[in-house]
Amino acid sequence: MPCHNQQLNNVSSGQEHPMKQVRFANNSSSSVPAVLTSSAEPGDGVTTQQSVPVSHDHLNLGPQLKLLPLNDQVRELQTIIRDKTTSRGDFVFCADRLIRLVVEEGLNQLPFSECTVTTPTGYKYEGVRFERGNCGVSIMRSGEAMEQGLRDCCRSIRIGKILIQSDEETQKAKVYYAKFPPDVYRRKVLLMYPILSTGNTVIEAVRVLIEHGVQPRHIILLSLFSTPHGAKSIIQEFPEITILTTEVHPVAPTHFGQRYFGTD
Repeated sequence: MPCHNQQLNNVSSGQEHPMKQVRFANNSSSSVPAVLTSSAEPGDGVTTQQSVPVSHDHLNLGPQLKLLPLNDQVRELQTIIRDKTTSRGDFVFCADRLIRLVVEEGLNQLPFSECTVTTPTGYKYEGVRFERGNCGVSIMRSGEAMEQGLRDCCRSIRIGKILIQSDEETQKAKVYYAKFPPDVYRRKVLLMYPILSTGNTVIEAVRVLIEHGVQPRHIILLSLFSTPHGAKSIIQEFPEITILTTEVHPVAPTHFGQRYFGTD
């Protein structure tokens, strides 16, 4: 499944699923894209949605913001995760499926080299091989939900952890724990955090990685949902970072971590 940040081609007015056109990272078209908004109150669970225009100010983020192409499969997973009536079993199952799609596309952003292999029938096959030197880093706690998806694709990959919580007095993000592979500064980092709301937690995590020698251009942030403000804040702070997500929406499902781990 290729990843792009350009608007999908126009469809005729008679197409059954016009919502497939909704893209948020496009800054090359003069038309105003649509953004999905909920008719429910924040925190009330998103069960119904409608399309409304969104300002280009929220979309002018450049190629650093990448979105999975929207299809019926992805849209259904997003809907089930947002629905407040979804059982925890269905929630975890659909979240894991969506995580796997994001992880697979995240791996597709990593560098590779061409190679030739010999098939069992003796033929030469021209293919590609991903370069070594990658690792994952999860931002605890909700980021840990994405670890298994990464291990399912890269069974021997090393995964570091960062624990960041808001200070009770200042309400600022504070780092309580950070553990990485000793040579993390040499690696491409897949930073995992499923929900980007304000972006403050991710910004602090990236600062910690930079302190350990990681260059922002070597960081690929994997998330499931992002708000325009969260994505914009991160890219403004670190213009070289890459963000990969399935949706940019004003209302993020901030209940994700609690529902996934059963603490809601």
